[in-house]
Amino acid sequence: MENLPVDDVLYRFLLEHAGIRGALVRLGPAWRDVAGRAEYPPVLHAVLGEALAASALLTGNIKLDGALSIELKSTGALRLLFTECNDEGRLRGLARWNDPLIEPLELHALPDAIMAITIGNVERGQRYQGLVDLQHPELADALENYFVQSEQLPARIVLATSADYAVGLMLQKVPDEGGRDASDDKDAWNRVVQLTATLGADELLTTAPAELLYRLYHEESVRLFESRPLAFGCSCSRERVTAMLRSLGREEVEAALEARDGEIEVICEFCAQRYLFDRIDAEHLLSDSAVLGTPDTTQ
Repeated sequence: MENLPVDDVLYRFLLEHAGIRGALVRLGPAWRDVAGRAEYPPVLHAVLGEALAASALLTGNIKLDGALSIELKSTGALRLLFTECNDEGRLRGLARWNDPLIEPLELHALPDAIMAITIGNVERGQRYQGLVDLQHPELADALENYFVQSEQLPARIVLATSADYAVGLMLQKVPDEGGRDASDDKDAWNRVVQLTATLGADELLTTAPAELLYRLYHEESVRLFESRPLAFGCSCSRERVTAMLRSLGREEVEAALEARDGEIEVICEFCAQRYLFDRIDAEHLLSDSAVLGTPDTTQ
């Protein structure tokens, strides 16, 4: 276990005796890259870290072609929370809020809140979106309920965040071909959930992934699969910003040029990359009327 990656990594594993599969995510530098791009209040810092870890965690047991995102919108002080992990293990995230934020920040208390999990490939026009029922205060509980409703199989999710790390652990029963519980050990799920309940946030945040799994589940015969590296990364590009400007149409683009003395500046909120367009650039991107109306793909 000494040479196994510790930070910015996703591990998939199987508890062979119990018939339970799982994923464990530990974010270090990638989390600090995301968190350091704004002065988030502590309560929002924690929720953003949990959501970032969860977006990577949820890719652990699916075949992903594109990206998986978790997005929350509300009419309250927390206006937007967005995190994403793509099929290359690149993570990004942000939040928008108004002060003061209510503490504790409970999801079920946010006014008009909507949370969606989106899986898809924007470039290919493929997209699946599921809504998360926000009847629970904590993100982990809301996601567990989502899996019960969408897959009819229980899930156990544990999330924790500190200034330096964001970590997530997810367990699911291994389904049979019909989508039902495949294990003959009917007590296995309760047994593993009870073992997981002994895990404190400090232990989750400070223990190396492989060590943590063997410490918790060694009696269940842990089978650890190859790790997947994770890192901060943004999918913005000049091409995507160009498509967004085209979608605005000539009138709005020309108005933006007039407002900034003949130049348009677009700054990505995720990575702070600057994209500049002068009048010649604008005329070029608007010259082909056939592409007007291209959807915004800057996210």
